[in-house]
Amino acid sequence: MAGGPAEPVQVEQRGPAGAVPPGLENFYGQRLGWGRCESYVRAEDQALAFLRRDAQCARLTVPLDYAKPEGRTITLGLLRRQATEPAQRIGALVINPGGPGGSGMSAAATLGTATPGQRLELTRRFDLVGFDPRGVGASEPQVRCRTDAERDAERLDSDQDTSAAGIAQTEAEEKELAARCSQRAGDDLLATVGTRDVAKDMDVLRSALGEPKLSYLGYSYGTRIGTAYAEAFPGNVRAMILDGALDPDQDPAAELVAQGAGFQKAFDTFAASCARLSSCALGQTAEGAVPAFRALMKPLLSAPVEVRGGRKLSYSDATTAVIQALYSEQLWEPLRTGLTELKQGRGETLLRLADAYYGRGQDGKYSNLNDVFTAIRCVDDPRTTDPDQRRELDRRYRAAAPFLDDGNPPSPARDACAFWPVPVTSQPHLPKVDGLPKVLVVSTTGDPATPYQAGVELAQALGAELLTFEGTQHTVFAQGNACVDTAGTRYLVDGAPPAPGTRCTG
Repeated sequence: MAGGPAEPVQVEQRGPAGAVPPGLENFYGQRLGWGRCESYVRAEDQALAFLRRDAQCARLTVPLDYAKPEGRTITLGLLRRQATEPAQRIGALVINPGGPGGSGMSAAATLGTATPGQRLELTRRFDLVGFDPRGVGASEPQVRCRTDAERDAERLDSDQDTSAAGIAQTEAEEKELAARCSQRAGDDLLATVGTRDVAKDMDVLRSALGEPKLSYLGYSYGTRIGTAYAEAFPGNVRAMILDGALDPDQDPAAELVAQGAGFQKAFDTFAASCARLSSCALGQTAEGAVPAFRALMKPLLSAPVEVRGGRKLSYSDATTAVIQALYSEQLWEPLRTGLTELKQGRGETLLRLADAYYGRGQDGKYSNLNDVFTAIRCVDDPRTTDPDQRRELDRRYRAAAPFLDDGNPPSPARDACAFWPVPVTSQPHLPKVDGLPKVLVVSTTGDPATPYQAGVELAQALGAELLTFEGTQHTVFAQGNACVDTAGTRYLVDGAPPAPGTRCTG
């Protein structure tokens, strides 16, 4: 008989716990079968983390459409690392890393493993539980709109041509993407993949885990999930850290422009650091960095750089690589290397950075993160369908982030959301959170992706405490800063947020 004995599955029924909406009793009280995680691996970089000895995986069943709980169901992938000191266990800490489209299973598998510190108390006192939101990663069915070959081809087409013919081509491609998502994922899944429904899934998870109240850690887009949950279920919250916040009342256009300004600020900080090195490809003056960068990038518009293995570095990929590296100072060294290589007519390092952003493994296979990103964004945010408004938004973005301006006129091309087959299910608004306990919002002064002010606005909207981190990176809690980690851990363990006005430095 081939193979050894099957690993036992640990079946638990801890729910229903806490409040249960009528008609959902079976979901809230369902059994979870925890077992090995090999079959849940969906990306090349997950295998090692998922095979940790302390990792268990399971599936949570939820309604596809909460308006029809008796209808079709879908499943969400879960990963759990149980508290290492059961006698001091507080409960489960549910984790989402953002995206949208990021794997919460991967986040739970790796939280607290990179560096020592206060995070170790989280692993002792909490079960760390990550979930892949509907359509994401190990959840079934997936939202997957493009094949691996289609993704590779798409990345070589930078869509920088803003002539009438170029705009027509770009919009035709965006329409095709919307049609592929409709055909391959199905409109019924696309219609229910947004944050509104993910928040409801998270309450089913809370109950199935046996938690009367939810403890939650959300990063970036995960703060939007947390905000939606806080509004829908304020009485079900025990504690919540929202790090790298999105402003719930900000329209998408203003959010995009603010993000552009955030990336420009991060680029300027990087360039100033780079300028101290004689080898810096951007030169040794702050005022010369943007022109030098644009001159370095411009040749890619007409001639992508050949890379070993038969691949090419396009203008789009090079831009994406830089944005990826600006998320964290830990990536500044490979960014300096990549820009130096580009000056020499090479593109290996920048292509690797772009691959990391897009979730492309060395085997050429992509995660579905970017397909889910599009699908969620298209139902979460109001759509811009007026070409003149698109042109004005592009103009404002170029003004906010001049290092990303390719020199072409602003584009009126509409994106895939303008042609999306299902309606929007959310709108920017100030959440109503009567009965919500004190939440902790963490915001970083130099965050390039979710600017600091968005955290200020979210904290005010939720009546939350704001913890300020002075640094240049996207999100910070449980990543090695003793000040932030101590404050956040004490809040999650004891329920006591840091004093008003608390600031931490790198």
